Amino acid sequence: MKRRESIYIAGPECFYSGGFDQLNAMRRFAEVNGFDVSLPNDTPLKLDHEDLRKNADVIFENCAQSMNQSTAILCDLEFYRGPEADGGSIYELGMAYARGIRCYGYTRDKREMKWKYQGLTLKDGLPYDRKGRVLPYWDLPFSPNVVGSTKIIEGGFADCLKLFQIDLEEERKRGEIPAEPASNEKRTMHPPTIYLSGPERYDANAQERYAGMRRLCEAHGFSVITPMDAIEQQQMEDPYARAAQTLRRNAEHVRACDILIANLNDFHGWEPESDTSFECGMAFQLGKRLYGYMDSTLRMRDRVPSLGEANGWRDICGCNVENFDYPLNLMFASSMPVLEGTFEQVVEKIAGDIQLEA
Repeated sequence: MKRRESIYIAGPECFYSGGFDQLNAMRRFAEVNGFDVSLPNDTPLKLDHEDLRKNADVIFENCAQSMNQSTAILCDLEFYRGPEADGGSIYELGMAYARGIRCYGYTRDKREMKWKYQGLTLKDGLPYDRKGRVLPYWDLPFSPNVVGSTKIIEGGFADCLKLFQIDLEEERKRGEIPAEPASNEKRTMHPPTIYLSGPERYDANAQERYAGMRRLCEAHGFSVITPMDAIEQQQMEDPYARAAQTLRRNAEHVRACDILIANLNDFHGWEPESDTSFECGMAFQLGKRLYGYMDSTLRMRDRVPSLGEANGWRDICGCNVENFDYPLNLMFASSMPVLEGTFEQVVEKIAGDIQLEA
């Protein structure tokens, strides 16, 4: 008897006008095609806390439970407040990858990032972003962690589901047995190993910046892993092969750490950098300890421009700017402390927390 697959549907539809109707239509389509569906809004939730952050935490816990019931994720990778996909959805993609379940994504625009990024300039034949960096992953449609982990189709949810269905049929013809989802990993912190997750990896002076961050952590007794630390790397010309290699390296770094520190500042638009978002989700699912930091932790409704209350707090793309009194998407804010300040202050906070717990 074949196993019945349970799909986790990820995406920013909950912020769209009429988005919950869209999600329910996706659910019905998947069910008609023989799948179980796990949606974060399946279970009636008690969201009557005066403290809005507690309401966000309830939603996050429900998302985590839904993810743990799933055997595959189908993720909407449409641009969201910039050329990047929704950070919360990428976080969920990282959770799914850490569990070892099938990862699928869909988008209407699978062109390389150089065609989607606004404000690009050309210099010596290379594209540069508005911060003066060579445009990160300019030759890929999404960040390396997303491309490396996920089978991505250009189209909509129905197209993605059909591809998933075909892949399952082909596996059955070959007699393949689906792997069981991975369980959370636990490590004993002696001494604690910190992984530095953030967009610094794409700066021209990344090695220098990470060297300074490493010295700071080591001064507090921590071991350090950075995204620049190589694990049997080979130089690859093909960007997709390079993305797969980068994912494997980053995933090994996340698995090897005890604590992940995430730079959650806005990257291209109003979302964190996608590789960082993915690694946060992966680290949470693996039972790691997470800390995030930002230059400003003003609540989202004060940080992200919108058309105001009269227009449903919609941003320029028509998406609702949520208000849980958190500075960014609840997937991040409900799974870690997000501190306002510098990297040095975050490291001092971690050292203090560990000392108090000793």
